[in-house]
Amino acid sequence: MSQTGAQRLVDVLTELGVEVAFGLPGVHNLPIWDALALTGIRLIGVRHEQAAGYAADGYARTTGRLGVALVTTGPGAANTLGAVGEAMASASPVLVIATDIPSTLRRPGTVRGVLHETSDQQALFAPVTKAGFTVEHPDAIAPVLRRAARVALRPQSGPVYVGIPADFLRQDATDRDAFEPTEQLHVVAVEDIDRAREVLASAQRPLIWAGGGALRAGAGEAVGALAEQLAAPIITTFAARGIVPPDHPCRASNPVHTPEVGALWDEADVVLAVGTDFDGLMTQNWRMPQPPRLIAVNVDAADAAKNYPPDLLLQGDAREVVERLLAGMPMRPGINALSKRLDEIELRVRRRVRKEEPQAAEFLAALAETLPDGAVLVSDMCVAGYWVGGFYRFAAPRKLAYPMGWGTLGFGFPASLGVAAAGAGRAVCITGDGGFLYGVGELATAIQENLPVTVVIVDDGGYGMLRYDQTQAGLPHTGVDLATPDFVGLAKSFGVYADRVDGFGRAFRRLLREFTRADEPNVLVVSAELSPPLNTSPRWYRTSG
Repeated sequence: MSQTGAQRLVDVLTELGVEVAFGLPGVHNLPIWDALALTGIRLIGVRHEQAAGYAADGYARTTGRLGVALVTTGPGAANTLGAVGEAMASASPVLVIATDIPSTLRRPGTVRGVLHETSDQQALFAPVTKAGFTVEHPDAIAPVLRRAARVALRPQSGPVYVGIPADFLRQDATDRDAFEPTEQLHVVAVEDIDRAREVLASAQRPLIWAGGGALRAGAGEAVGALAEQLAAPIITTFAARGIVPPDHPCRASNPVHTPEVGALWDEADVVLAVGTDFDGLMTQNWRMPQPPRLIAVNVDAADAAKNYPPDLLLQGDAREVVERLLAGMPMRPGINALSKRLDEIELRVRRRVRKEEPQAAEFLAALAETLPDGAVLVSDMCVAGYWVGGFYRFAAPRKLAYPMGWGTLGFGFPASLGVAAAGAGRAVCITGDGGFLYGVGELATAIQENLPVTVVIVDDGGYGMLRYDQTQAGLPHTGVDLATPDFVGLAKSFGVYADRVDGFGRAFRRLLREFTRADEPNVLVVSAELSPPLNTSPRWYRTSG
C-alpha cells in the first residue's frame, strides 16, 4: 500500500518513540497535521513558531528525549531561530521539521518570489543547529528523519533542522533507508584511567565540577559515589542542578558565584570536570583561576579544552568514565569534616541572602515549602528566575529548565508548556512582566490543551535587571520602565484563572500551594521588586583574571 510523504514522516516519528509534538499549521505543512491526526502522537498547536521551539526544548530538557517542533515555510521557520539558538547553547535534542517551497517552483540560483521563499532556508539554521538536512526526494523523507534524530540525540546532543519541500508531503513515498554504521563513543585507554585515578587519589583537596553533560549522561550516582570516596565537594553548573540529592554529604548547594563556594575552587589542588565546557557565565568570564591540576571528562575533546586546558582529558561517556574511575579508587578520609564545612558554607550563604535581599529569601522559602513533589521549575531571564537558578535546592535532576545557555528572554512560559506536556510533574514558570509578554498568546494554548502549568509573574513594572544596571551606573532609567497590562484580567480573558498578591508572604504561599495543586493552568501575579543575586554579572565578586 502506497503512502504519502506526510504519512511516512509521521510513521518515522512514531518509530522514534515521539509522543508529543509542538507546531503551528501553515498552507505548506497541513498534510503533516492531517497525518498526525491518525496517530497516537499528541500534537499541541501553539500561537507562534518560536513557542514551538521553546516548548520542544522544555520537553527535551525534562525528559531527555527528542523534542519536536513542526513549522511552516519561510517566516514560520525563521520565527523559531531564537528558540533553536537557546536549544543549541544548552545541548537540547530538538528536531525542527519545516516545510520549504515546492520543489517544482524552485529555480537554482534565483529567488523567484514564491510565497514564503528564501534563497536557502537551511542556511538560516546553520549557526544555531548541530546539523541541517534538506530532503531531495519524497523517498528520502524517512531516512533523513532517522538520521536527523540520531544526530540530535547523540552526545553532545543538540537541535537539528530538517527541511522538506511542501509538494513531497502529498506525493507517494517509499522507504529507501541506507545502512549507516552505529557511531561508537571514544573508549578511554586503561592507562589514562589509571593515571587519572592516581592523581585524584593523591590529591589533598580534590573537587568535582559537574556540568550538563554529566546530567545528560545519567552520571549523577557515579559522581556522588566518587565524591564520597575522595571526600571531594561537588559544584554543579546551572544545567546540572539536582544531579546529586540535597542530603548528599559532598554537595555544595549554592552557586560558585558566592565567595564561600568559590573558595572551594580556589583551594582545590585537583579539579575533576565532568561534562562541562566552563562557559563564561559559570566562571565569571573565566576570572576563576586555572586549577593546579585539571582532569576533564567529556565526549567532545575540543569542548573540554576550549576555556581551561586540562592536564588530562578522558574523552568518553561521563557515566562510564566516572564509574571506571570509581572502580578501585581508595577511600580518602575527611568526609565528615567536609560535610561539616559545607553545612557551614550553607549557613553563611543563607545569612548573606537574608541580609542582602530578604524578599528573595522569603521567595525561595515559599517555593520550598509549598511546591508539590515532582514540580519542575522553568525560569525565564528575570531577577526572580536568577534567584531560582542559583539558590533553589533541587531534589532531582531535570527539575529546572533555565535559559542560561544563550540567555533568551521570553523562554520561560512557552518552555513550560513543553514541560507540562511531558507529564513529569507540575510545571511552575517563574517569569517577569516583560518576558511573559513575549509569549502571552500561549495562554490560549495552555487553556485549550489543559496543560498543568502555573505561571508566577513577578511584576516590577519593567525590565528589573536592566533597571538595576542603570541604577548602578548612575544613569537615568531609559527603556526599562514598561506600561504593563492587568495580567489577572488578561489571563481571565483567555479563560485562565488568575489572582494577584503583594510580596511573597502568607498570601503568596497560600495561593501558590492552591494553584500548583490544581488540574488546570493558572497565573499568579506578584507585585514585587527584587535585587539581583550574586550569580548575575553586575554582582560577580571576581573582578580580575
